[in-house]
Amino acid sequence: MISEDRLIHEFMELVQIDSETRNERQIADVLKEKFSSLGLTAVEDDSQERTGHGAGNLFVTWPADSGVSAPKLLFTCHMDTVVPGQKIKPALGEDGWIRSDGSTILGADDKAGLAALFEAIRVIQEQKLPHGQIQFVITAGEESGLMGARAMDPAYLDADMGFALDSNGEVGAIAIAAPAQAKVTMQIFGKSAHAGVNPEDGISAIQVASKAISAMKLGRIDNETTANIGKFAGGGPTNVVCDHVQLDAEARSIVQEKVELQIASMREALETTARDHGAQSEFRSEIIYPAFSFNGNDPVVQLADRAITSLGLTTRLFASGGGSDANVFNGLNVPVVNLAVGYEDIHTTKERIKAADIVKVASLVVAIVAESQKG
Repeated sequence: MISEDRLIHEFMELVQIDSETRNERQIADVLKEKFSSLGLTAVEDDSQERTGHGAGNLFVTWPADSGVSAPKLLFTCHMDTVVPGQKIKPALGEDGWIRSDGSTILGADDKAGLAALFEAIRVIQEQKLPHGQIQFVITAGEESGLMGARAMDPAYLDADMGFALDSNGEVGAIAIAAPAQAKVTMQIFGKSAHAGVNPEDGISAIQVASKAISAMKLGRIDNETTANIGKFAGGGPTNVVCDHVQLDAEARSIVQEKVELQIASMREALETTARDHGAQSEFRSEIIYPAFSFNGNDPVVQLADRAITSLGLTTRLFASGGGSDANVFNGLNVPVVNLAVGYEDIHTTKERIKAADIVKVASLVVAIVAESQKG
């Protein structure tokens, strides 16, 4: 049985450990000690050298019990939080919600998932529940663009399918799709001239950039694809025709081919506009993580559905508009869906989670392990 008191006590402990993204050293060391106290060994990779974050990713492999036949499972959470995440003071209200004091985030994203994992391990051990091989991967730098997951060595991975505990929504919801994201940088190089004496001799990079943006389809492209200009930077004194502008943008789509088409469309609009106005342009793009998409017939979704149903909860399948570490694992050929944890208003000082939902998540992990052996 899940011990709610033990689980909530551990959650409160975890959120009070400062772990803003890029400063994960303390939380990583605490997590290593917790796994060790459960008889498991956490191996830290060397991704810290490539990301500049406070710690690497942690990999824990729990061998299967003798005679158990089941797919190799993976569960993943991230150890870092967004800011402001220092000196968090959590409190459980009479209404059953856990909140901070309002001056910081709470950190349920993703320490609710971490607490649920540790409680599930204890329950499996205490009740001597049979299990197949289970791998736990705790990433650093998720909140700074999935940096830890993107830098991890896939040689550490040994799983047939997996589950991220890191989505909003009621427990029972499964994010079965999430978009690829491309980061785009565009530069326009015009020609400076005196704005009052001879402006006709100049080429305004601001005007060219504006016309290029007008030629781009942005915002909601279709029900699977979005694009956005996030930053328009350039210019100087008003008496000089601006000769340089930089645009920072992104494109996303659940369909990998569509994000690539959107990137190509943005490039064409930039280059054509610049050429038509005698300016030069530079376009750089990078797909920082891939898309993934499953349906109700995929084994990883069916396993989660059986576990959710066994707890008397309702399964809801949905497509997420944002990326998570699940995108990276799928790109490394480990099928991973993202399970809802129940937190609300994440990345704000109003963040909150019901204590009962953390209990449900821990129960769900145990249920997934049990259902995985039923084929």
